[in-house]
Amino acid sequence: MSDKVKILLAEDDNNLGMLLESYIKAKGYDVDLARDGKQALEKFNEGNYHFCILDVMMPEMDGFSVAKEIRTIDKKIPILFLTAKAMKEDKLEAFSIGGDDYMTKPFSMEELVARIEAILKRSNGGDEVMDDTYTIGRFTFDPMKRIINIDGEEHKLTTKESQLLKLLAKNKNQVLDRQAALRAIWGDDNYFNGRSMDVYIAKLRKILKADEKIEIMNIHGKGFKLLDQ
Repeated sequence: MSDKVKILLAEDDNNLGMLLESYIKAKGYDVDLARDGKQALEKFNEGNYHFCILDVMMPEMDGFSVAKEIRTIDKKIPILFLTAKAMKEDKLEAFSIGGDDYMTKPFSMEELVARIEAILKRSNGGDEVMDDTYTIGRFTFDPMKRIINIDGEEHKLTTKESQLLKLLAKNKNQVLDRQAALRAIWGDDNYFNGRSMDVYIAKLRKILKADEKIEIMNIHGKGFKLLDQ
């Protein structure tokens, strides 16, 4: 399974970051290294990741702040924190944010990989192979190729349409927070970006109406919900 798993690694210590990246890649995983919290969030919003490893103390944004943003977009992706501190308060915060595990530096790389594998097994229900496609009613959606398919008929999506549908699909039958989606895709939740997002929602509704069981609902004052009956 590991050759299918894409990991986002955020570590501002260059030497440690490159060492971890090389070791985890050698174990068969696909790894993207981010040098600070802001870059980590940008990479997360652009890529399809199955696992996040976040250093707590980073410039631009700390690991906890990055995790909070990630959790507004994706409730389920496993997050493992790395920290130089062994403080009880940090551990409590890590788990309260929705972190799956917590490792204090220095640690062995063998143990890190063992924990990654254990978390993936728990979160993925055993040995089920992860893929990068989503099933939405009669549709299949490939965000990497930006293609949505129904009954053999393909629609090519724009980048923003694909990013928005990906967030909706990840949070299927749950509320996708409007501000979080705007920050994730447009980088800013201002009025003009909000109007732009509404246009893209209308375009997605037009495509999805081919399956009458699919609906993108407006949740007043909160955001949107992709209903898949």
